[in-house]
Amino acid sequence: SKEQLMVILYILLFLLALYSLYIVFLFVVSLFVKNKDYEKESKFYRFLLDSSTKRVLKFLRIRVHTEGIDSIPEGKLLFVENHRSNYDPIITWYVFKKYHLAFLSKKENFSIPIFGRFIRACCFMAIDRKNIRNAVPTIVKASELLKNDEVSIAVYPEGTRSKECTLLPFHNCMFKIAQMAEKPIVVLTIEGTEKIFRNIKRLKPSDVYLKVVDVIPTERVIALRSCELSDEIRNKMEENLRG
Repeated sequence: SKEQLMVILYILLFLLALYSLYIVFLFVVSLFVKNKDYEKESKFYRFLLDSSTKRVLKFLRIRVHTEGIDSIPEGKLLFVENHRSNYDPIITWYVFKKYHLAFLSKKENFSIPIFGRFIRACCFMAIDRKNIRNAVPTIVKASELLKNDEVSIAVYPEGTRSKECTLLPFHNCMFKIAQMAEKPIVVLTIEGTEKIFRNIKRLKPSDVYLKVVDVIPTERVIALRSCELSDEIRNKMEENLRG
């Protein structure tokens, strides 16, 4: 009936208004984040990051299938993962939200409205992916945050997205973060994120598969050279992705 249609319309308008207010709220609070690297994670902005990410994943109909999460020990750790899509870190930091991940990320990501400021307040750091010498201070700071149990650190050893979905060469220096902090390394693989953008355009849901391949204990992290760690982790990722 006409009355029922009007009720539905009013409900939709009310929900739209609430959603708009929520976006305005996120935008306003993001303005209070300073343009600097943070040494302490903000619990407030971490909560906003996790809660808003949950809504984004639900809105985009991204279904995440996980495996091996129970094998991860408690505490702050170094997470390493293959990289296929811009959606990789968003999904990963939400799935492992209890570990408070802070990614080393390209500087452009910190210019994204709202999210760029939120991640900065959560100790995410920009890294120079082209010049290893310039990246050293970031690696040292990341190791300090990890050693002090402020946040877990997450990195992409490939340094950039693999558009062909095959592993690119690794940057061995990324593993020095765990070695200097004397922390275990969690090895992850992610698949399916490369299809998300296409599925969104087709109004289809997306299935993403996130797996814990291995957890390398502190003793082994310290015992191996960074190049040896790199080879071992790369082999584990390749074997899992082929399977």
